[in-house]
Amino acid sequence: MSADAAPADEISWWTLARRRARALAPHRLDYAGLSRSWRRDLLAGLTVAVVALPLALGFGVSSGLGAAAGLVTAVVAGAVAAVLGGSHLQVSGPTGAMTVVLLPVIARHGTEAVPVVAIMAGGLVVLAGVLGLGRLVAYIPWPVVEGFTFGIGIVIALQQVPLALDTPKAEGENAALVALRTIGDVDWHAALAPLGLVALVVVVCVVLPRLYRGVPASIVAVVLATLVAQVLHLDVDRIGALPDGLPAPHLPVVDLETTSALFSSALAVAALAALESLLSAHVADGMGDHLPRTRPNRELWGQGAANVASGLFGGLPATGAIARTAVNVRAGARTRVAALSHAAILALVVYLAAPWVARIPLSALAGVLLVTAAHMVDLRTAGAICRSGRSGAFVFVATLVVTVVFDLVLAVEVGVAVAAVLALRSMARASGLHREDPPDETVPDDEEQALLHEHIAVYRLDGALFFADVRRFLDELAQVTDVRVVVLRLSSVSVLDTSGAHALAQIVTDLQHRGIVVLLKGLRPAHRKVVEEVGVLDALQHENHLFEDLDLALEHARSHVRRQVREAHGTARMG
Repeated sequence: MSADAAPADEISWWTLARRRARALAPHRLDYAGLSRSWRRDLLAGLTVAVVALPLALGFGVSSGLGAAAGLVTAVVAGAVAAVLGGSHLQVSGPTGAMTVVLLPVIARHGTEAVPVVAIMAGGLVVLAGVLGLGRLVAYIPWPVVEGFTFGIGIVIALQQVPLALDTPKAEGENAALVALRTIGDVDWHAALAPLGLVALVVVVCVVLPRLYRGVPASIVAVVLATLVAQVLHLDVDRIGALPDGLPAPHLPVVDLETTSALFSSALAVAALAALESLLSAHVADGMGDHLPRTRPNRELWGQGAANVASGLFGGLPATGAIARTAVNVRAGARTRVAALSHAAILALVVYLAAPWVARIPLSALAGVLLVTAAHMVDLRTAGAICRSGRSGAFVFVATLVVTVVFDLVLAVEVGVAVAAVLALRSMARASGLHREDPPDETVPDDEEQALLHEHIAVYRLDGALFFADVRRFLDELAQVTDVRVVVLRLSSVSVLDTSGAHALAQIVTDLQHRGIVVLLKGLRPAHRKVVEEVGVLDALQHENHLFEDLDLALEHARSHVRRQVREAHGTARMG
């Protein structure tokens, strides 16, 4: 290498790093068209804030950190993700899926661990964005996504049981077990009032949108439930006092032992934050017409920074919120100013309306979250997946069950693994080994025809030759005993991995060890490298045993047969 080569390499790496930094950084084009759309953006932000307020309060309470933590998360994470994220329409904040992941963390390590987990997880998501891992979400199958969402809806509903009954939550990490234990300990006479408020909220949230589509049903339901509780002097649990401003940012004191204990939790939170945010942004892309599509790596960068910021302010881990993002798009948002204004309006609530928010009954928030959970349990989609075929149904059910019984990240891992195994099984079934009759037009006379059919076999490999299916091909070709030459047609092989190439080398070696000449026809250029590296070509008796044309391969096969027949006749005469 010349002396000038090193600086050239350094420049290329530096240029690559600068391009990656520019791709992740905010740009003035993020606000293109703002002069025309700012009114719609502000109105959309107000609409989303009205919807997000009860959800932020509810998810904060459900997580165990309290309503104030939910509001802080919606404000801080929502603003940071809006500025730095890769989507123009995404709205971020606390979500039900994240509270599901956080409950075991709080049970094991206490509420003080949550900001630390948020900061650690945010750093991991930022790293994923820098490394360009944003496009991996495209490899998650649809049944996994739907099973994941369906399961989250069930878990969120189960989490609301203690709040809906105004009963202390039972010990445990699994939402179903906690709900059952809580129901066993409830004072049903005292629970009548909160259950009545839950029913009121649910009815308003279900009926009001059908009568007046533009009215924010959740905020109306919460206000109405609060008024009923005040007027009737109901003895129900309330949100309680909120801070009259955002807390100052501070770095939690942690040590190596704490970070080691929390790393697995942070990894799970980071995986969920990345997954849910990218899925939500994907949904927004499908709803927003003629708008720039999400840049997934920048979206990870922005969501990671939002989680770090939320943790510094004592908030929860945050993700892109599908429901709030959908409201933002439907309200006419065109730029990220809508998500920014949503965060600003929620900040005003913290500063100006904290005394009124403190009076909201917790059971009213439980009602809002029960309706949210019901929207996530999409029976029509579940039925369509289950009717589409056994593979899709199995993946959907497996993901759903693991989500409810264990945890969300494990559910995605299991779902993707099951889907991959079933896809490989389907691919293997579509592959095949077929014996063909050689084309008659290549044979000059009847004697030659008989010789060809008797001593030459042509096999066509179809589909994929890979690790999941190599044993079947080996077993089938191991039974070939009645011929002198085998022509393997490879032009229909669409996938050939290292295991498949190794099996092909074994096939060649085994047949030739039994005195059968092997000719390969139609090896694709894309498979040439793996075949050469694994040693398939070395296993052939001669380098000329590789052909592009079937007629030439058959002519070569006939010459082998003629020579072997002549040698056999000569040996017989000498005997």
